[in-house]
Amino acid sequence: MPSSKKLMGILVSLLLFTHSFSAWSADWEITPFVGKMFSSEITNADGESSLSLNDSANYGIALAWQDSPNGQGQILINFASHDFNSALDNQNYSLDVLYAHFNGIAQFRQHGYVTTVSLGLGGAYFDTDFGEELYPSLTVAFGTRYEFSDNIAFVTEIRGYASVVEKDNDLFCRDDVCAAQIDDALWIETTISVGVSYSF
Repeated sequence: MPSSKKLMGILVSLLLFTHSFSAWSADWEITPFVGKMFSSEITNADGESSLSLNDSANYGIALAWQDSPNGQGQILINFASHDFNSALDNQNYSLDVLYAHFNGIAQFRQHGYVTTVSLGLGGAYFDTDFGEELYPSLTVAFGTRYEFSDNIAFVTEIRGYASVVEKDNDLFCRDDVCAAQIDDALWIETTISVGVSYSF
């Protein structure tokens, strides 16, 4: 998994922000999860033809606290590694994306399960074979929770990420030679994930 001083700064800021609330005395929940990530397309260096990134496995962890009977606060970390083949030299290159978000979650309880709606703000750390960048990011999700006991729940979720990127970035460039480029100012990714939550 990629590491960066910028990313560590985001995570520390999120933790300090969370610490300023009384949530530290609330019930806690940790959720490891895995899933499938679907991403926006990128283009060849000529800007005319599209390049598809592979649909990658994603994995992550969420740390949440019960802020109210029907609401949670959450820190979410999610990672996916994509590959693409560049027409420039017919070589495979990678695009790794690490998301870190602070989320609010609304819980709607039905008989036997809970529906969740989540909205979050944070950052997206892009790491390629050529360079790295950190961009602001929003996330929204819809999910379900099937609670087997007071401490264990099975979680499913569909989540979207929207990151504001620089159109003229050098993420895929070295020495003014580019293997690909991002044409749109908004980078969109969608993930379908499952996980198991443990409350303590």
